[in-house]
This record gives sequence, structure tokens and C-alpha cells, in this order.
Amino acid sequence: MRYLGPAALTAASLVLLLATDQEAAGMLAVGPSAAPARAEARPASPAGPRQPERQQEQRQERPQEQQQLAPELAAQRLPAVAHPAAPLTVTATTATTTGAAAEPPPVRLSRTVLPDPLRSRRAPLPAEVFTGAGFDACTAPPLETMRAWWGTSPYGAVGIYTSGRQRACAQPRLTAAWVREVRAMGWQLVPTHVGRQAPCMTASGKAQRIDPAKAAQQGKEEAAEAVRAVKDLGLRTGTPVYLDIEAYPRGDSACSQAVMDFTVGWTQALHKAGFRSGFYSSTDAGVADLAAAARAGSAPLPDAVWYARWDDRATTTDGAGRLGDDLWADHARIHQYRGNVQETYGGAALTVDRDQLDGPVAR
Repeated sequence: MRYLGPAALTAASLVLLLATDQEAAGMLAVGPSAAPARAEARPASPAGPRQPERQQEQRQERPQEQQQLAPELAAQRLPAVAHPAAPLTVTATTATTTGAAAEPPPVRLSRTVLPDPLRSRRAPLPAEVFTGAGFDACTAPPLETMRAWWGTSPYGAVGIYTSGRQRACAQPRLTAAWVREVRAMGWQLVPTHVGRQAPCMTASGKAQRIDPAKAAQQGKEEAAEAVRAVKDLGLRTGTPVYLDIEAYPRGDSACSQAVMDFTVGWTQALHKAGFRSGFYSSTDAGVADLAAAARAGSAPLPDAVWYARWDDRATTTDGAGRLGDDLWADHARIHQYRGNVQETYGGAALTVDRDQLDGPVAR
């Protein structure tokens, strides 16, 4: 706007000037960074997701962001997805007059420490690391689809929901035979467990919540369930199981503490059984709190983080602004960067979340 001297400010020009100023201010408040706020039953994607996104994002039930599909898919009714609740993009927040999204309020986490069985092992757990593109789907795809996609798609890894009473989809094909056949094709697997969720989670569909008074014990119980499932599928010692925590509102320290205590118990029990611990959530929910728990000195924490932020950036290096270079930086990250997209390779179609991996996968 150009400057007008006092002599030029008639009553009419004052009205015009004020109207113009208000319009300009409105444009600032709705700038690109003020974008509206995904699995498994991530279907966050996850990290939050499954966000997941920021969820985010979560792929699964995050702070209820609206699903955003590619224009060519918007008019279609897509198959069930793991993280159906919300895309893992930027959380819906109040924009400031500068157009910047408001940061969720900080939480205060207490340090939770349990003995880590890995410290008493004579040798470290074996590990299988995969670096490259992957996807996750709400239900294990047909073997015919896995064959069609191998070599024709850009993907080399697939997320599977191996256990959990709150998985969004049934798994009629997920058997030890299915695992053997897809691994023989060359696929890497990312096992995921969907159980109790944050006490303050607002999304519907997952009624079982963590009890803050029993959080660590409940985490151990669910880890035992997860271990039984991956063993039944023929997966070996050192395999990671990623705990799927769907997006939840941040700012409630008691809620965040319960999720982190649950995660510490989950990790301890997995380590005791000889398996690695993974954690999936939205960057604006579980992943942000996990980083805070690491800073507070809680232990043992997961060996790998699967963070959901649907930003269309196929990278694991920046942690979506939540993970510093000192946190899970050594081949210990997966990024779910887009959710609920339909893709076709070799004549077979699937609705998937897209992931970039640089972390542990099944053995």
C-alpha cells in the first residue's frame, strides 16, 4: 500500500484505506503456512503414523484433519485404509497475524527409567536394516498383488499389522505362509502393533485407552502379545515391532506421560524377549513427546522411530523438525510422507501410505 499524506485523507479515502487494510490482514492470516491441520489402523501415519502426518498426522486417528486425496481420486470411494481419520499434514491451528502456525503448548514429562534387558546381553541383538521406499496398507495384500508390484513398483518394503486388538482391518491373508512367500520374492517387512491408545485421544473408533496408573505394565502386556504374533509368523530374534500410537491432542502432560510410560514398558518387554522396539506416531503428537522423553532421560526407549508427516518429502534426514541429529539418527528412522493414495503396478491396484525407510525391518 502506498503512503497518503494527511491532506489526501478525506472521509471517503479513510473508508477505502481501512477496508484495504482489513483485506490485507485477512490475507496474512490465511497464508500458505496456515494450512489445515492419517497407518492403522493406520490406518500416523504413525506416525502419526499410520500422521499419522502433522497430524497430524497421523495416519490413524489424529487431531482430526480432513483427508486430502489427489484430485483424480477425490471423486472415488477408496478401499479401507489404515489411517483413515486424518492426513498427516499440518495440524489445524490458529494462525497468527504473521501467518505462522501456532505451536502446540509444551508438556512437562517426568523421567521414567526401567532396567533394560539389552544391557545384560553378551552380544547385541542382530538387526536387518533397509534403506529405500516402502508402503503400508490396512490389510496384508494378496500374494498376486505382491508379485505384481515386486520389480514394477518403486517399493521394497511393506508395513504389516501383525497384532493388536484395535487394528482397523482384518488380516485374513497374514499367515506364516504369506510371510514366507513375500520374503522369498524379496520384500522387507515392517511389523506393527495397534493396541491401547492415548487417554486423551479424541478420535472415535479406538475405545481401549492407556490407564495412566498402569501404563508401564500395560505396555509390557501388549509387547507380550506382539511377540507371540511375530513368532507365529516365523519372524526371528532382532525383529522390530512398531507400536502404533495414533495422533492425540498435545498440551496435556498427564496424557503424554501415560503414553511415554506405556512406551517404556513396551520397549523393556520387547528387549527382554529378544526383539527390537519401534514407535509409530504423528510428529505433532507421539513423536514430539518421544523426543521430549529422550531429553528427560527416560529409558529404555524404542530403537527406531516411524514418524508420520504427510509433507510429500521422501526423506528421513530432517525428522520433520521433531528429531534432532542426535535422536534416532543411525539407521533408525522411517518417514510416512503421504497417506491414502491409490496406486497401480503390474495391473494390480492398492490404496497405500507411502514411506521412506532407513531403519530396522523384520528378520
